[in-house]
Amino acid sequence: MDTVGQAGADGRTDPGAPRPTLDVDRSDAGHRAWLKEAVRRVQADANRSADTHLLRFPLPEHWGIDLYLKDESTHPTGSLKHRLARSLFLYGLCNGWIRPGKPVIEASSGSTAVSEAYFAQLIGVPFIAVMPRTTSREKQRLIEFQGGRCHLVDEARTIYEVSARLARETGGHYMDQFTYAERATDWRGNNNIAESIYQQLRRERHPEPAWIVATAGTGGTSATIGRYVHYLQYDTRICVADPENSCFFDGWVSGDADVDCERGSRIEGIGRPRMEPSFVPGAIDRMMKVPDAASVAAVRALEHAIGRKAGGSTGTGLWAALRVVAEMLAQPRTGSVVTLLCDPGDRYLDKYYSDEWLAAEGLDITPYASTIDTFLATGTWPV
Repeated sequence: MDTVGQAGADGRTDPGAPRPTLDVDRSDAGHRAWLKEAVRRVQADANRSADTHLLRFPLPEHWGIDLYLKDESTHPTGSLKHRLARSLFLYGLCNGWIRPGKPVIEASSGSTAVSEAYFAQLIGVPFIAVMPRTTSREKQRLIEFQGGRCHLVDEARTIYEVSARLARETGGHYMDQFTYAERATDWRGNNNIAESIYQQLRRERHPEPAWIVATAGTGGTSATIGRYVHYLQYDTRICVADPENSCFFDGWVSGDADVDCERGSRIEGIGRPRMEPSFVPGAIDRMMKVPDAASVAAVRALEHAIGRKAGGSTGTGLWAALRVVAEMLAQPRTGSVVTLLCDPGDRYLDKYYSDEWLAAEGLDITPYASTIDTFLATGTWPV
């Protein structure tokens, strides 16, 4: 038995006296009941949500190549970020970081904040989104519709420090999607986006895709898909498409995690001015740096092909996916390619679907639109 000396009447230590047991019990029955109910509500949301669709992009049948878009816009909050927000809330709740009555604060360019505002309202806590002032007004409206509050900043690079400061001042929790996205998601399965893709492809003619093309905002999606592919020993390769004014491509190519850039991305939801902690370079095989005008041309081509508007990040991934298809066709090689339809285009009518916005930004999509048209008509990708 461990013992510790205790002073006797004469002031000397008695080596045979028992060591006292230090005991601090912070059990809180009220908080535990709140926590159980909060977790139940978040998990119930997942139960109510059907899986998202896998749409086919029309390609000539004789090419022997199938191109799919995982349509994440059908989530209750309309984007890929609904999955992430659910995982982040469960992570924060089960870690004891999210507390009743205290705000959840997030640094976000929009879609993550929309989804997190939804879950904050679901469990009854305040939500504050720290975002660049240039974020589309429609996204701000959606955050406010879900009960959140927008805290706008002039410099996109300051969203991290402002979020952390607000959390300190309010006693709330800074969710920090850019650090915790890859940790909060169960990449081994549990109906993550990668598992869902493979389940939905089971009866297709090419059930194991040759390539999955993702884009990076936090890096969590590409990390989840890449890890899942490696874990289950698939031959699928992972490509990440990065927009202009983003550091993921440069950091991946150079191996320098400290790269940064001055301007923020014009393609909302993806692209970062620094290499985010949730981006896992070793989980992916390939990266492309996609011009912003090409992203817009691709998303407009998508509307022409399937009758659906989507956000600019979808166009970034689609441009890269079409290049991969062209490469397979030239080899020649059959197979399937999957990319993501990240969110709906009605959030960006004043940007990617506005010729006035394109002109103001100095973006000419004409040559990129011509490249897509030529490829779909002839199977040849212009150099």
